[in-house]
Amino acid sequence: MSETQDTSMPAVAYRKNLPIEDDASLLDVELPVPRPGPRDLLVRVEAVAVNPVDYKVRRNTDPGGEPKVLGWDAAGTVVAVGDEVRLFAVGDEVYYAGAIDRPGTNSRFHTVDERIVARKPATLSFTEAAALPLTSLTAWEGLFEGLGLREGPLERTGTLLVTAAAGGVGAMVAQLARALTSLTVVGTASRPETVEFARRMGVTHVVDHHRPLPQQVAEVAPGGVDHIFSTAGTDRNLAAYADMLKPFGRLLAIDDFGPVEIGVLKSKSISFHWELMFTRSLYQTPDIAVQHHILTQVARLVDAGILRTTATRDLGPVNAANLREAHRILESGTAIGKITLTGF
Repeated sequence: MSETQDTSMPAVAYRKNLPIEDDASLLDVELPVPRPGPRDLLVRVEAVAVNPVDYKVRRNTDPGGEPKVLGWDAAGTVVAVGDEVRLFAVGDEVYYAGAIDRPGTNSRFHTVDERIVARKPATLSFTEAAALPLTSLTAWEGLFEGLGLREGPLERTGTLLVTAAAGGVGAMVAQLARALTSLTVVGTASRPETVEFARRMGVTHVVDHHRPLPQQVAEVAPGGVDHIFSTAGTDRNLAAYADMLKPFGRLLAIDDFGPVEIGVLKSKSISFHWELMFTRSLYQTPDIAVQHHILTQVARLVDAGILRTTATRDLGPVNAANLREAHRILESGTAIGKITLTGF
């Protein structure tokens, strides 16, 4: 079934790796409307959000002159479905984070595997919903799979440290940990506005990541922390993490870095875990539909008033100029929460 007769669509893409200050770093283009595969939805995109992965791909992946569309957060309406789709129908309002090995969401129409999609929270606008998928999946998988936490009051008392707690992922980690576990949440932030935002997201104690962490953390968690969710700076902070973690603690990282000496973790039997929310879609794992269920649960928690959107700034329609500005802000390291764009 289909509700669209369009054959072409506006999109934003890049053709070669250029600094974001160059007007050609992101371009307005016209592309064919994609056709959904057997398990795919064709979504009319109403809003997108921007993540660090967008500018990392733009900087490091050479498209060879062909237009490559970025974007891994979207909310929109299903306008067509593949022959094997069972979870959705034309007209459903959905939100999702997409797949790293497929074209991105910065286009008017977008195809996505139904198993990594959920109905958007009914209480949120498309813009507010678009801010949530990638960071919610990263936070949920990191907390409840990587760090092995249990949902609900059964989670033992302890302390979780999350870095960059006012960032997109950090803010969702704080919210989920505060809402679904009994852990005390310590977050890092350095500016008055980021400290305030982190506290609104559920952080109990804030420490400054521009100052040595062990001394500050010891003041609020004298016995050390049980878990660390590292969103940035894992390599330069590894020794500090080893110092702050209790014996048998767990460290999870989502950032990119080169070789590190993990021997500093051995004496305390600290375990190290990776989280990449694209793993399930990239490798088509048998449990890929877990992401559909996670996003469904996140939507229920939002509609129940337990979780809130992390959308903080909307830059207007999806076009090259606005996306260049979004990339510039993210690359500067000054973003709070999530940057969104709405409409075409």
